[in-house]
Amino acid sequence: MDVEGLVEQVVSGLGFELVDFETSPKGRLMRVFIDIERGVTVDDCATVSNQLTRVFEVENVDYDRLEVSSPGLDRPLKKTADFERFAGDEVQVRLRMPIGNQRNFIGVLEGLSEGVVRLHTDKGDVAFPFDEIEKARLVPKF
Repeated sequence: MDVEGLVEQVVSGLGFELVDFETSPKGRLMRVFIDIERGVTVDDCATVSNQLTRVFEVENVDYDRLEVSSPGLDRPLKKTADFERFAGDEVQVRLRMPIGNQRNFIGVLEGLSEGVVRLHTDKGDVAFPFDEIEKARLVPKF
């Protein structure tokens, strides 16, 4: 049984986006990060947690602890849809392989088209394939 697929199905069925899913090495701890356009509330986390608990019981998923939360202000960007949704926001990107001796970039996300992510940085515009991104996050604004 694919637990992540099950979590994705439950979360999306409740109208939320599954941002990330983490498990401890033995699968005893599960962390579920959800998001929704209006922002995640404590009640949203409780709703998802309660529903997942019921589904895990029915599906005989063995775990000790379940944590459901928002992804936070520095939300990770993992899917291509994230790079479209957050166009115009400041992001931090780490590439798998350097471009011109640089792997880390901070800039305004201009978006994604045809598999290429575009950033506007202090040093100019940068473009790289989506598949070359190791890690990307929003930069919180305070």
